[in-house]
Amino acid sequence: MVLKINNRDARRLWLSAQGLGSAPTGPLDVLKIIKDLGFVQLDTIQNVTRAHHHILWSRNQNYREPMLDELLGNERTVFEHFTHDASILPMEFYPMWKRQFRRIKERIDRSNYYSSMVDAKGREAIKDRIASEGPLSTQAFDTKVVGTKKMWSRPPHKLALDYMWYAGELSTSHRRDFRKFYGLSKDVIPDEIRNRELPDSHQIDWLCNAALDRLAFGSLADIRRFWEATNVDEVKAWASNSQSNLIPVELQAKDGSWIEAIATSDIEQRIAQLSTPTSRMRIINPFDPAIRDRTRLTRLFGFDYRIEIFVPAAKRQWGYYVYPLLEGDRFVGRIEIKSDRKTGTINVVNFWQEAGVKWSPKRKDKLDAELLRLTRLIGANKVNWSC
Repeated sequence: MVLKINNRDARRLWLSAQGLGSAPTGPLDVLKIIKDLGFVQLDTIQNVTRAHHHILWSRNQNYREPMLDELLGNERTVFEHFTHDASILPMEFYPMWKRQFRRIKERIDRSNYYSSMVDAKGREAIKDRIASEGPLSTQAFDTKVVGTKKMWSRPPHKLALDYMWYAGELSTSHRRDFRKFYGLSKDVIPDEIRNRELPDSHQIDWLCNAALDRLAFGSLADIRRFWEATNVDEVKAWASNSQSNLIPVELQAKDGSWIEAIATSDIEQRIAQLSTPTSRMRIINPFDPAIRDRTRLTRLFGFDYRIEIFVPAAKRQWGYYVYPLLEGDRFVGRIEIKSDRKTGTINVVNFWQEAGVKWSPKRKDKLDAELLRLTRLIGANKVNWSC
């Protein structure tokens, strides 16, 4: 018989797999958090704190902003590359990422956009400068945008640096005030990791297994979307070849419907070991991996969420940068907050409770307590409710 996973257990399995099932306290191991998640998305917007810092803080509130830069620039235990977006990954994953370098390079080569701006000779000249001068940021170059300048226009040197970064020829050496410094991969990635060659079949098998392990259960589409480093046919072939290690399950969605999926071979043990999630209020970043897959989010929690930073203000349903509020194993509200680091304040711009959720004084106190904890991450000391 096919194992049935009820909706409550499904939600708790997912939150546990994402490090959100227990209180974010205790000894801090930043690298382990990244390994457990698989990746942490980077984002430039510093609304309260940048997304990557908030994601790590959500798993352990002893985390502070300089810690990730230490892992990247000094300890060399993580590297940057592209999943569904620019992300931090554990350095030990690098050999399983080599086909991703090739896949993205082939994709951008087909567009001819990057290579049309700076040819191979121009890119070699940039690499020669980096070899001579050490890691450089885009500010070390002064080429200008060609043609009409648009929102996403980039000068030729920026396109060339990104092209070589996507292809794995350059790697992020370090960041300074979030500005990326590009170094030669041979100088950034440890030799024993960079020189390790694995066949594509091994990389695909690892990517799919690692995705499912971090999902606990899901469809083939969920597995493909996790890293965005495999295609549909590759995931289907992996599933066909791995049938003995996969458990077919039926998953109950929030609306009561049942969906066919697959799960890890230890899924029954995971269910048996489930505990009630922490009841503390959690302010979840819009780019948090627990909510990134909006299809999965709606299916499991019945929570319809979109980030509206690119939506014109007049057309927004909620607000510019709105954070979901998680309590236990359900989303109970949304909050729009913004920091003012000069005054040491987090300002609450707006707040919404979810339909059917009663906001008692106790629940409000939980939110106030979490807001105060968030101030400590950025060195602030007060919360101002301006809504």
